[in-house]
Amino acid sequence: MNDLPAQQLAERCAQALMARDNASLALGMQLLEAGPGRAHMRMPVRTDMLQGHGTCHGGFLFALADSAFAMACNTYNDATVAQGCSIDYVAPAFEGDVLSAQCSEQSRSGRTGNYDVRIENQQGQLIALFHGKSYKVRGTVLAQETPT
Repeated sequence: MNDLPAQQLAERCAQALMARDNASLALGMQLLEAGPGRAHMRMPVRTDMLQGHGTCHGGFLFALADSAFAMACNTYNDATVAQGCSIDYVAPAFEGDVLSAQCSEQSRSGRTGNYDVRIENQQGQLIALFHGKSYKVRGTVLAQETPT
């Protein structure tokens, strides 16, 4: 698996991870694009995602950012999890908005990495900024092919 070109490996890893990410799928998230250390995801804001003030609950914004972060940091076929995350909410998102989360790797060395996610609505308005620190654990994202 690791002899694949970097872009192809990244896409396969993100697609495999997304296919088994029941939480992201249940929230209507879609993986739009992935590459080494990066991912782009989308999520529509539904009625059941609104909090008492009529805007998207921050937990759903965090979930979108966290999912984009997960896809990005697992693009090297090393099983990687979050070690810590933070989010700043900049503007509200509303029912019917389609949110876009772009994650990009800022650094990766040894077992840790740093990733930033920018969430925007369909008009390109900044909704939230997220930072995640990743930690590489044992295992791979893709099942290793067994020789025949």
